[in-house]
Amino acid sequence: MDIFLVISCIRNSFFNKFSSFLSNKVSKLRPMVGETKLIKNRVTKPVSRDDLFHFIKSAISNEQQQTDPFYVLDLGAIRSLVETWFDNLPVVQPFYAVKCNPNPAFLKEMAALGTGFDCASLPEIETILSLGVSPDRIVFANTCKPESHIKYAAKVGVNLTTFDSNCELEKIKKWHPKCALLIRIKVPETSGATFKFGSKFGALPEEIVPLLKAAQEAKLQVVGVSFHIGSRAINFHAFEDAIGAAKATFDTAAQLGLPKMHILDIGGGFTSGPKFTDAASAVKVALQKYFPDELADGNLKIIAEPGRFFANSPFTLTTSVIGKRERAEVKEYWISDGISGSMNFLKYDHDEVICTPLIMKNPTCKELKTWSSTVFGPTCDAADTVLKGFELPELDVNDWLVFHNMGAYTSSRGNDFNGFKTSAIPTIAYEN
Repeated sequence: MDIFLVISCIRNSFFNKFSSFLSNKVSKLRPMVGETKLIKNRVTKPVSRDDLFHFIKSAISNEQQQTDPFYVLDLGAIRSLVETWFDNLPVVQPFYAVKCNPNPAFLKEMAALGTGFDCASLPEIETILSLGVSPDRIVFANTCKPESHIKYAAKVGVNLTTFDSNCELEKIKKWHPKCALLIRIKVPETSGATFKFGSKFGALPEEIVPLLKAAQEAKLQVVGVSFHIGSRAINFHAFEDAIGAAKATFDTAAQLGLPKMHILDIGGGFTSGPKFTDAASAVKVALQKYFPDELADGNLKIIAEPGRFFANSPFTLTTSVIGKRERAEVKEYWISDGISGSMNFLKYDHDEVICTPLIMKNPTCKELKTWSSTVFGPTCDAADTVLKGFELPELDVNDWLVFHNMGAYTSSRGNDFNGFKTSAIPTIAYEN
């Protein structure tokens, strides 16, 4: 087994010692960013649950006093997801949404696999460029940008961005007049998405013509259209509505005498698993319906801005039990991370939490009685409740709870409330 260790943040002696422990097990070096020829010969499947737990137990056992949370990043899972994307959407180039999870090890792997990047700010652009990624692999996908960020984009050669207002056109004309533009449009909100963006982003239908005329008068180049059907969409027929609206915008631009548009940005809203194949099928049907000639002649570049699809499943969060009590036959536990940290998403996203106990004295947890349990985070916030009415075997201090699918909007949205620093949680990158 080859184990590759990437520490995104080291804050205690455990991870210093652990790094030394694992270095004896590394049989080959990871390729540097850009050396993509080696990727074909590397593992492209997720690690098995048994191997993952074996790795976690080894990490914990190596330092008996370790109680701080840590992430495990499955490199094979990332490669598998990239393969799945191109198997299902070969004509759509993914530009990973950096805001979803800007973990350095994860971004390096995505860069090595050749994806583009959706950046929303100067710091995100800096991060991606520091990996050796060329600026033409970045879309500055924020419709309202600080002027200083626009100036920076011009300086470093990030030459594709989005807009949906006259104000933004004025800023771009002043600071980055050679930038290629995507007009972001508000599309019908028919996707059933958990998070809708139409109240903040996207030109309304009646605003499209005035904005295109304003860009034309300012001698700015509008090269395409972008949209977003919403995050965690469930009705993928929404792509037909959205791509139809984008096609209408292409036609409107042509009628106004603008140069022919050639980029379509279909945004995000994708999740991995069976739903992705449904979404991909809907996208392909809609593209063929509205852009058949452009697909045939290859003159349309299609991009997307997936975040959750790539980031969620490769990350596993491991937390220790730091306290316990019992009330009315309900077991109550405190763990080393919580709502103010990596699980901040539970405030607004009530997706199923996949949690597995790891009892060091009985790692399999087989034939153990379970109890209705409540799990609290470590802070003094009464709302810091991670699980309630969750069936768990009885746990002791220094046992562990392992949370799966913890890569999307977790560490990136956490804070340092009460001094529990989400930004200091380390990540161990692992592969078979």
